[in-house]
Amino acid sequence: MPAVAQRATGGAGTMISAVQIQGNVRAEPETIRSYLQLKEGQPYDPAAADRSLKALFSTGLFSDVSIDMQGSTMVVKVSENPTINRVAFEGNRKIEDDKLRDEIQSKARTVFTRARVQADVDRLLSIYRRSGRYNAVVDPKIIKLEQGRVDLVFEINEGDVTGIKRISFVGNKAFGDGTLRGKIRTVESAWWRFLSSDDRFDPDRLNLDREMLRKFYLSEGYADFRVESAIAELAPDRDGFFITFTINEGERYKFGKIDVATRFQGLDVDTLKSYVTMNEGDWYDAGEVDKTVTALSDAVGSLGYAFVDVRPNMRRNRETHTIDITFDIQEGPRVYVERIDISGNTRTLDKVIRREFRLAEGDAFSTAKVRRSEQRLRNLGFFEKVDISAAPGSAPDKTNLQVNVTEQSTGEISFGAGYSTSGGIMGTVSVQERNLVGTGDTLRLSLSLGTTATSIDLGFTNPYFMDLPIAVGFDIFDTTNNRQSTSSYSDWSVGFSLNAGWAYTEHTTQTVRYTLRQTSIYNVPYYASAEVLAQAGSSITSEISETLSWDTRDQRLNPTKGWLLRNTIAVAGLGGDNYYFRVTADGAIYQQIVEDVVASLSGSAGLIAPFNNTTLRLNNRFYLGGDSLPGWAVGGAGPRDGNTADSLGGKYFYAGMGELSFPVGFPKEIGIVGKAFVDAGSLWGGISQSGVSLLDSSLMRVGTGFGLQWSSPFGPIRVDYTFPLVKEPYDKIQNIRVSFGAKF
Repeated sequence: MPAVAQRATGGAGTMISAVQIQGNVRAEPETIRSYLQLKEGQPYDPAAADRSLKALFSTGLFSDVSIDMQGSTMVVKVSENPTINRVAFEGNRKIEDDKLRDEIQSKARTVFTRARVQADVDRLLSIYRRSGRYNAVVDPKIIKLEQGRVDLVFEINEGDVTGIKRISFVGNKAFGDGTLRGKIRTVESAWWRFLSSDDRFDPDRLNLDREMLRKFYLSEGYADFRVESAIAELAPDRDGFFITFTINEGERYKFGKIDVATRFQGLDVDTLKSYVTMNEGDWYDAGEVDKTVTALSDAVGSLGYAFVDVRPNMRRNRETHTIDITFDIQEGPRVYVERIDISGNTRTLDKVIRREFRLAEGDAFSTAKVRRSEQRLRNLGFFEKVDISAAPGSAPDKTNLQVNVTEQSTGEISFGAGYSTSGGIMGTVSVQERNLVGTGDTLRLSLSLGTTATSIDLGFTNPYFMDLPIAVGFDIFDTTNNRQSTSSYSDWSVGFSLNAGWAYTEHTTQTVRYTLRQTSIYNVPYYASAEVLAQAGSSITSEISETLSWDTRDQRLNPTKGWLLRNTIAVAGLGGDNYYFRVTADGAIYQQIVEDVVASLSGSAGLIAPFNNTTLRLNNRFYLGGDSLPGWAVGGAGPRDGNTADSLGGKYFYAGMGELSFPVGFPKEIGIVGKAFVDAGSLWGGISQSGVSLLDSSLMRVGTGFGLQWSSPFGPIRVDYTFPLVKEPYDKIQNIRVSFGAKF
């Protein structure tokens, strides 16, 4: 690219009799004149001519500009920049043309400038570096065309992904490099990380790693911890980065004296101390301090004190390596919410956002309620980002809440495939919209096809029926089950259900459901149990049920702490052919023993009792085995026909499992963990026709086993091997259990 010329010549003071424009093709003479600071009838001024040159060149329209005095005529010569006819990319395979084109400033039918092209090159390189390709090279090429036009072609050599060759730590004594690598987001490159980008260098991620290291050390008692530096060096052959964290651990501290003080009259300090989550002598943990501040703020706020400020005053004792903490509960500034302003929601209605807020306009401002409101908005799954900030109101005691959201797609279409030893091969397709026309309603249609079961389900849920905190919905279903291998029959059910649910607290919910279904037992062979033969045909069930749940788990998938308790009571007989009363309960508790080791205890129980002189049909009975009792086949435990071995189900059951989840030596990011478990359960209370040799026992079946679970990119995969320790001779055993499922 040639250098740009800018020059002005001529004698100062010469009177300008005319201004002549030369060299322009597309630019109008009057447009050029408008940038000149010299006019006809004025004396020539070199300084004004120089300013005119700079003004013309700053337009980006010209590659060369000169101003000369020829006698009394001022001649302005310009050389126009060409116009871009087309912008093209060559050599790019990993990033599409449209994405690259959106990132650059040079566009078709705009003026070509060298400065803009260089900025575009820098921008393209930054895009490739963000994707981990630091070897990328971008070379702009100009193809000249007629009539002052050019084609701009960016020739790209994308290069290979520049991964992380090694992550090292300097200054760590309490924890090894391997432990610290497990605490940060960035990981070293390995062949199994082909679906992750965490092994690519990202400066922003490096800053996140610094913060993650700080939080880890603060949770382990190192209150003076600092990250001195985090340096990323590109290898000489540019095929990877060496990352080095230099840290200063400092001394490890324990909690010293812990106290609670308050200036509020009427508050019982001893009661408030029960909300403190740490004890004197425990290792210092900054996370526990934050939890205590939140717990105290919520507790005092629930007692009617709207303006609360809890300050953890710390005193570090360097000689004894202890930290004394006094949680000082003071009256915070009296501030009220004046307005809640919402922006960024182009599709979601304002009321859908407002109803998730734990405070309204006019309420006393509460940081805890704002934090909970933000969490509830995130849990909706409607928004990619949620940011709530406070801004000054119209008076010192008023504040405005600025709610900014970035919407994300809420429509989903998913395909699934899976296999389990209990259910065989299965495939699913589901279409769901979780924010129907911006109202927050959910509409779902799913189809499942398998070797033992086929179903289609249409469901709709309105989470705030008539703007009340009550979720109302319906389901329409059609299900077919092949039970030939366990009970010598197949069944088909079609029907619908109506449901309504509401929350009593943040963790306690109740759901009421009405279900009407018609079930047919068919395809019964002549050699089936007399009980099965007697029940062939159709029946109608009209059932109403209620479920009460208490859920404090930290996460739904692979929880590490918390409880889940659930109870369901159902009555059938409000019409239809079936009359029964059913009660079921299940629960689980999870507790992390040490890092990455989680113990859990789960169980379930139930009873069902027919009334009105009716027989309990096969499809309404309980069955035990498979996923509900590992080590036994589906329907493998419980009453059965002694002649045909058909599983006939029972009226009473219980099942429980104690399980330990632990690492087995694989890198944490692979997601493979070991499982050791003991399971126990029983099913009894069989019902049969006369002449059936019923085998029925309430003996507790007990088994123990081990397994592996892989949280793969295609869904969880689990393999278990179970040794039945206590069983009945007629039970059907299934030592190996395999299951996996996926959505993609």
